[in-house]
Amino acid sequence: MIHTRFARSRREFISESAAGFGGLALSFLLQQDLGADATRMVSPLTPKKPPLPAKAKSVIFLFQAGGPSQMDTFDPKPLLNQLEGQPLPKSFSPIRSQFLKENARILGTRRTFKKHGQSGIDVSDLFPHMAQCVDDMAIIRSCYCDIIVHSAAQYQMMSGRLVPGFPSMGSWVIYGLGSESHSLPAYVVMPAPEGALEGGQPMYSQGFLPAAFQPTMMRPGASPILNLDLPKGISREQRRRTIDLIRDLGQASMAPEDNQISARLASYELAFQMQTDAPEVVDIVHETQETKDLYGIGTHPSDDYGRRCLLARRMVEKGVRFVCVVAGGGPGELQWDAHSDIEENHHRLAAQTDKPVAGLLKDLKRRGLLDTTLVVWGGEFGRTALAEGRDANALGRDHSPTGFTWWMAGGGIKGGTVVGATDDLGIHAVTDRIHFRDLHTTILNQLGLDQNQLTYLHLGREERLTELHGTVIEKILA
Repeated sequence: MIHTRFARSRREFISESAAGFGGLALSFLLQQDLGADATRMVSPLTPKKPPLPAKAKSVIFLFQAGGPSQMDTFDPKPLLNQLEGQPLPKSFSPIRSQFLKENARILGTRRTFKKHGQSGIDVSDLFPHMAQCVDDMAIIRSCYCDIIVHSAAQYQMMSGRLVPGFPSMGSWVIYGLGSESHSLPAYVVMPAPEGALEGGQPMYSQGFLPAAFQPTMMRPGASPILNLDLPKGISREQRRRTIDLIRDLGQASMAPEDNQISARLASYELAFQMQTDAPEVVDIVHETQETKDLYGIGTHPSDDYGRRCLLARRMVEKGVRFVCVVAGGGPGELQWDAHSDIEENHHRLAAQTDKPVAGLLKDLKRRGLLDTTLVVWGGEFGRTALAEGRDANALGRDHSPTGFTWWMAGGGIKGGTVVGATDDLGIHAVTDRIHFRDLHTTILNQLGLDQNQLTYLHLGREERLTELHGTVIEKILA
């Protein structure tokens, strides 16, 4: 018996005729007719004009994993030390916690706060370098979220939802704006070398958006991208012909809605282009020694985070749209997750990150990049005012989602500004309360994106980053 399958459309007939070479010929002719470059695909990451006036072109998110303590960093609370060792006054109840015992007592801070800059903003002695940059920073002391466990809070921080499977803000940004670089990824995540976080890679993912909007995960260490060199004996022209053949074969049989194949072909093209430009971007050997010193590179313990912050600057300089630089990784107190000893934990993490973060701000500013780069610093929640003591000499702080601090700088943000407040013990945000959706809305706004217009139809519903309606934080806008 002879089985004959009839083509269902002209596209299918041409694609299948002559073992598929008809489709290749059609593709080539169409590209010629359209005046397209025959060596390139039409990329979903083609730059798009933002619908609103934009102050920023790119974002660097300095993700402080684990949850830094607001009352030990940017939110001084003198009452903590006055009431240290006492039970929590009923006027501050209820308090949300994960591990606190019923007899938990108030834990004072060992940090010293001083006013810095022309704005006179209080910063703790954990951050002597960041304190020099407060006139460029807007400190938001009244952030809050809806959950107390790391994984769910990380999902909400990144995607606006408490569960995985939804697009991260980085993916939403490049979905809305595309990329200004044809030879580097649009959205880059630089994880900490200590290992994965509780939320895992799904918190950074594109979720239900097409695969082209997924992040590129870079490796920690001296070689963030492997295999940038061409194989021995293979010329650039040979590799170009290979990529072209793979693209043409894929396009010949690809359904219009097949974003997985489209993204795979685009990734091959990007990988080819990266072999030209990425080696220069990730190689910091030509940076001056003064610049390396500014970031704390070559000095323990700031070398690793300093290298990644410098790479972030080099990437936005080359048109990368969204870069996430993670501080803290792996289990427990390798992050800002100071359950047992707030002093040891925060001294260690601050020593790793303070100079690199300040160096990034100073370097962006002197190069004229801070005006168009939005820098965001913060974690998935804060810490509690009560002691979580696992022994008498090592006192830590539990998670606290009801009040914590983020800051923003550059990209149209009014520096030297403090917005919002927590109560006198730093437990609850009480003035100008700022939810994650408000932070997301403000980030989008600075990029010229409207939360109500940046949507994607998924399972019959127009989804967006903010889920509910977020509010732009007008008080921090220049």
